[in-house]
Amino acid sequence: MALLEDLMKAEGSGPLVLGVGAVLLAPTLLPAVGRMLRPIVKGAIKTGITVYEEAYASVQEATGDLIAEARSELETEHRSHRAEAHHGGGSARAT
Repeated sequence: MALLEDLMKAEGSGPLVLGVGAVLLAPTLLPAVGRMLRPIVKGAIKTGITVYEEAYASVQEATGDLIAEARSELETEHRSHRAEAHHGGGSARAT
């Protein structure tokens, strides 16, 4: 204990004493602090999950619409190309 008394008497040793005290009290305080913070952290996680799911749904809806439009355009183009090939659309042009 003499070491601790010497540390407290030394000038500018306040932060060091606080650090030593924190290390000594940590095993007792951390579980209590953890129990108090648990509901807050759990609430933050739940909020994050909700925000993520809503954002994901919005992105999925927007990309789903784009994919549907692209597929529709591809089908139209394929039908057009098939019709040209079937009707001899590859005729030569005079220049």
